[in-house]
Amino acid sequence: LPLRRSPWGQPGVKALVTAGVFVTTLWNLRFFLNPSKGSGEDSKHREPLVILVWEWPSKQVPSVSKDVCRELYGITGCQLTTERQLLHQADVVVFFHSRLPPGRDRLPKERLPGQNWVWVSLESPSNTRALAEWNQTFNWVMTYRQDSDIFIPYGKLVPNRSATVNIPAKTNLVSWVISNYHRTQKRAEVYKNLSKYLHVNIYGKANNKPLCKDCLLPTISKSKFYLAFENSIHRDYITEKLWRNSLLAGTVPVVLGPPRANYEQFVPADSFIHVNDFGSLEELATFLKTMNSSRYRQFFAWQRRFSVKLYTDWRERICTICTAYPRLPHGRLYPDLQSWFNS
Repeated sequence: LPLRRSPWGQPGVKALVTAGVFVTTLWNLRFFLNPSKGSGEDSKHREPLVILVWEWPSKQVPSVSKDVCRELYGITGCQLTTERQLLHQADVVVFFHSRLPPGRDRLPKERLPGQNWVWVSLESPSNTRALAEWNQTFNWVMTYRQDSDIFIPYGKLVPNRSATVNIPAKTNLVSWVISNYHRTQKRAEVYKNLSKYLHVNIYGKANNKPLCKDCLLPTISKSKFYLAFENSIHRDYITEKLWRNSLLAGTVPVVLGPPRANYEQFVPADSFIHVNDFGSLEELATFLKTMNSSRYRQFFAWQRRFSVKLYTDWRERICTICTAYPRLPHGRLYPDLQSWFNS
């Protein structure tokens, strides 16, 4: 039998079915595109992340008001606290290695489902003790290592548009600031042999010439070169000796640390001199003493494109946890923290 048509010339049943499917689709799509704002999961997502610092790394604890991340660093939705009574509200708990108690019995006995614990250290493996007892404890690591869950370098170069080069006036050749001098360190051996061929102006507690905080950069800036010698040699372990004492001060860093290729992941290849570039320390000394002004200026070409950013406030570093949070793995524990850090 022929299909009965509606007064408008369309199949009546087919039109009704089509219209019904269309309305149902729109109704379901409404919930898909605009889920209920009243759901607990959605409201939880909109709440600020609560980051509890179990114990601050310094004796002086700065202000960590509710909006400090937004007010100082433009990071929203991030609440820092040092109040341990908020443990059961914390999304993340931060533990500094330097403040970890001997034994795990003085840490929280349990963690909330979904709560993540972070192990934090800026020291090198050579200067980090008692890691073995913290296996299966921390979800994330936060260190100077680039392969950390949360990467916190001592400094970095940031793009700028000044296109100018500023080289402070120089009155001496080489300087070095050293507080803890140990003859067994590689840097002590290199300095001892290098000093046979040139004079090094030494400051710091090790030479009974400590520099006040505001004296450091003006004093170092008078030297053409600075010995940016790390206290131990490990991958990515590139500290304020490069960022602050050399690049920010306006001197050329002579670095002792990880291989040149590792430094070049952080700064341009023509911005520093590596001890390993030379067959002997006598060759290095000759290179420094005979460098002409044109060659010397080339080491500052990076200033036309970059400026130095130092990380000096732990609040800024901790606030970056909130920025990294969405991409971090959840529910994982480091089975052997010592093996990871020493790798």
